[in-house]
Amino acid sequence: MEIQHPTTDRTGRTPEAFRQNIVNNLYYSRGANVQSASNYDIYMALSRTVRNHLVERFRRTVDMRYAVNPRFVYYLSAEYLLGRQLPQNLLYSDTGELAGAALDGSQFPMTTMIEQDVEPGLGNGGLGRLAACFLDSLATLDIPAIGYGIRYEYGIFRQEIRDGYQVEQPDEWLALDFPWEFAQPDDMIPVGFGGHAEHYHDAHGHVRARWHPAEQVMGEPHHILVPGYGTTTVNFLRLWRARATAEFDFRLFDIGDYASAVQAKVHSENISKVLYPNDNTPQGRELRLRQQYFFVACSLRDIIDRFLRCGNPIEDLAEKVVIQLNDTHPVVGIPELMRLLIDEYDLEWHAAWEITGRVFAYTCHTLMPEALEKWPVSLFERLLPRHMVIINEINRRFLADVSARYPNDYDRLSRLSLIEDGGERQVRMAHLAVVGSFSVNGVAELHSQLLKDRVLRDFYELWPERFNNKTNGVTPRRFIRLANPRLSGLISDTIGDGWLRDLDRLEQLESHAADAAFRAQWRAVKTANKVDLAAVILARTGCVVDPNSMYDVMVKRLHEYKRQLLQALHIITRYNRLVADPTLDLTPRTFIFGAKAAPGYYMAKLIIKLINAVGEVVNNDPVAGKLMKVVFLPNFNVTLGESIYPAADLSEQISMAGKEASGTGNMKFALNGALTIGTLDGANIEIRERVGAENFFHFGLTVEEVFALKAQGYRPMDYVAAAPELEKALKQIASGVFSDGDPTLFEPIIRTLLDRDEFLVLADYAAYIESQEEVDRAYRDEETWTQRAILNAARCGFFSSDRAMRQYAEEIWRVKSLPVK
Repeated sequence: MEIQHPTTDRTGRTPEAFRQNIVNNLYYSRGANVQSASNYDIYMALSRTVRNHLVERFRRTVDMRYAVNPRFVYYLSAEYLLGRQLPQNLLYSDTGELAGAALDGSQFPMTTMIEQDVEPGLGNGGLGRLAACFLDSLATLDIPAIGYGIRYEYGIFRQEIRDGYQVEQPDEWLALDFPWEFAQPDDMIPVGFGGHAEHYHDAHGHVRARWHPAEQVMGEPHHILVPGYGTTTVNFLRLWRARATAEFDFRLFDIGDYASAVQAKVHSENISKVLYPNDNTPQGRELRLRQQYFFVACSLRDIIDRFLRCGNPIEDLAEKVVIQLNDTHPVVGIPELMRLLIDEYDLEWHAAWEITGRVFAYTCHTLMPEALEKWPVSLFERLLPRHMVIINEINRRFLADVSARYPNDYDRLSRLSLIEDGGERQVRMAHLAVVGSFSVNGVAELHSQLLKDRVLRDFYELWPERFNNKTNGVTPRRFIRLANPRLSGLISDTIGDGWLRDLDRLEQLESHAADAAFRAQWRAVKTANKVDLAAVILARTGCVVDPNSMYDVMVKRLHEYKRQLLQALHIITRYNRLVADPTLDLTPRTFIFGAKAAPGYYMAKLIIKLINAVGEVVNNDPVAGKLMKVVFLPNFNVTLGESIYPAADLSEQISMAGKEASGTGNMKFALNGALTIGTLDGANIEIRERVGAENFFHFGLTVEEVFALKAQGYRPMDYVAAAPELEKALKQIASGVFSDGDPTLFEPIIRTLLDRDEFLVLADYAAYIESQEEVDRAYRDEETWTQRAILNAARCGFFSSDRAMRQYAEEIWRVKSLPVK
């Protein structure tokens, strides 16, 4: 890069001006110079140059919204998985070509710059990826919205695989500067914990309460710009960092007790240190509740401040504010808003509750009982004493209404109560969410129906009008345009680029599926993507895979209900068949896994070990290794997913029916032309309905059959006895074939399967193997497989997060687009 002197124009749109602005930022922001700049120096200067183009749009967005004073959506989520920001912001600011031309001929190619871009690990899985998609779509649709969350210093852990085991390493995404955020330390918000509440009489003789916290921390806001695609709108994500009220106790520091001097600071700032501390201990549970209240308290203060700054009276809060609770993590916001309205804005209970009930809407993301959070009453009373009083009062009034409607129905009262009695008394956060919200939605048609029929049945009977479905979606900008530029280019060349803002236009591809020339182009794209992924696999695992083999992919969070074990049993069965008959004509396959197990989830971590152990045996077998490879890609995240989704031939969506709320990986795979093998669970059902049953490999028990089998008494050994190949696979695992002769290593897995098999792995095994045989036959017909792949992509336009956000906006939030002029 040639030496140039700084100038003042920050948003020039010629290669020369853009290059000059990189130099400007190198000097003024980095304090570096061209002669000695490192790759990271240039990356930081480039990122700030791109950010400047967004800042101008952000200013216009803010100015217009203050002038119009529209109704706002506030999205509260404990997780966001944003992915790399540089490639997205280059696309959304329309500076990709400018930046490429500016760097052209230098020793700093764009690929190297993107490699410097760190992905913020602010989430655990699908919940965080969905939240990021939703923010993207809200900005693209010009909807006034702000996201709120926690700025975890150490996000989801960085996963390494050592000797087949998961090893967690710190995710130090903030080890260096993060150029996409703006810190605002002058705008901190105090948050209290503990202490006690006292009652007093106000000037009108009314009894009021005042909370006196025993400790206080400060919430420091950092915001990340969220631009829309093809629009001027730039929303933002506001993340809270915990700061101590005092850096250290100077008295203790002065006498040499340095550790004690900073103890309060460490205790306060632990709140935003790490994503989801292990809550298997009392200390972990307390820290997790502290996290949830901290980010909600900061966010509500910020929301109300914004509302009042526009000259609105507090009584009109519900007219201008709607808050979407993304799962149960932010539900403590309901009693917190009540506390603010009653204790600090002097509203009476009835008025405050009427406002609260019109402000909050709740999305439930699970069918798993353990994921419907509950907190010990004793912990709530100690940590948030005023909130516990408010929750008890909400519960008292709510149960009085229920009792009036269902006299003497004490079982119903017990089931509906916000407080679970029996043993340790606990606050049921999902119940609180339903009682305090005007809308409750599931995230796929089946999921929403199961919420009404089973999980929240009593509430549905009480308030059927509150319940609705909003099937999830993903953003095509990141998961096709950025992840799969080859396919994106082919689609745009064929039907134009309007599909990036209107994904339903993909249906225009359907007429091209019968065109042999188009199918050849489609296959060429897939092959090139598979070659790229093979290089990633080699670099990360040392395993050589054949791009001409079928890429059979299962990447998602590791949980028993997602049934990675079922795929492992299939692989062992396939291996045994090849060993028994080396001449067997099987379709060559590369089995690709990617998954993180929660650090405290022993069984999930043991399954990772089993998958790697099976891969070690299969990959090194002189016969089977020629037709099979098993790969476990470590540290699955958004960035790695962007390499995997475009290359997949077969998408594994094999959870036990009735356990997966929706899934979004299933949508990403289908939109990138992978065929799905799956159960009728979550959004799989809707994908199958849209792509056609003939383009979807369905197997397994339905939800109704699952419930019936469990009701009659499920006996796993019956299914083992009926399937000799299954019995053999289990005996091999148990005897140490995949553990160097150690029969104890995987004994917990065998015992779990044979004793209870909670997720019916063995019951669905035979149907799964049969469906996989059908996959083999189908893949051999190259032309027909390609045609089916094209139809999968063409018919999945419904699964856009833009569509989902339109439905939320129109049917729940009652907000309108406000294009920025």
